[in-house]
Amino acid sequence: MTNLLDTIFNPWLGLALNLPSFWAILIISAFITILVTVVYKYTTNQREMKQIKDDLKKYQKEMRETKDTKKLMEIQKKALDLNMKYMTSSFKSTLYTFIPIIIIFAWLNMHIAFAPIMPNTDFTITAQFGEGAKGNISLSTTPELKILNGATQEIVDNKAVWKLNGDSGEYKLTVDYNTEEYTHTVMITSEKTYLPPVKIIKDSKLKTITNGNQAIHPFGETFNIFGWHPGWLATYIILSIGLSTLFRKLLKVY
Repeated sequence: MTNLLDTIFNPWLGLALNLPSFWAILIISAFITILVTVVYKYTTNQREMKQIKDDLKKYQKEMRETKDTKKLMEIQKKALDLNMKYMTSSFKSTLYTFIPIIIIFAWLNMHIAFAPIMPNTDFTITAQFGEGAKGNISLSTTPELKILNGATQEIVDNKAVWKLNGDSGEYKLTVDYNTEEYTHTVMITSEKTYLPPVKIIKDSKLKTITNGNQAIHPFGETFNIFGWHPGWLATYIILSIGLSTLFRKLLKVY
């Protein structure tokens, strides 16, 4: 799946990945937003959409000015009917763009949600357990990676952490816990790509195995909103809202 998406999108969006994550997301969100805007414009009746918006503005003005409850209810019903008509007319355009955008999002999630694990740089593998887990857990790798703090770790505070280091490549990790054995794969590369960093495990005290890929915060590590650090998807949504407003005005889209 990864190779297929890279084959499709790398030739025309891959260059953006060489930029800092904020600028990469800005360029890609601008591309997606203008694509959606153009498709919307030419798959909807713009004359009708403009008329609906004009009528909605008129009804909103009438609702603010009227003091007659019965008349207000009548105007609200007309406005609701018009809103429903507007949404129905927009739905066809959404169908054209929904699946391509979801596929692009899948490609983006493989490249800009996390930082890669760089060659010959220390990183961690964390085994997270449910409450009350105790004992030891062992890790082995194929091909061999340097396990800097020992292959066998004691479970402390419901987790065990290994520190590793290695050259570029894909490595199969095998975790042995009691009589259970689980595998996970980690990629070490200088390119902006990675394998899914978290493996979820069911029906075991061992809940997850997590690679040491650091989450990307495009606005910077110090930027936060009440302690929340926006990731790539939140950054995309914030940027696309502003870009959509801009492109709709420039292209006179209703």
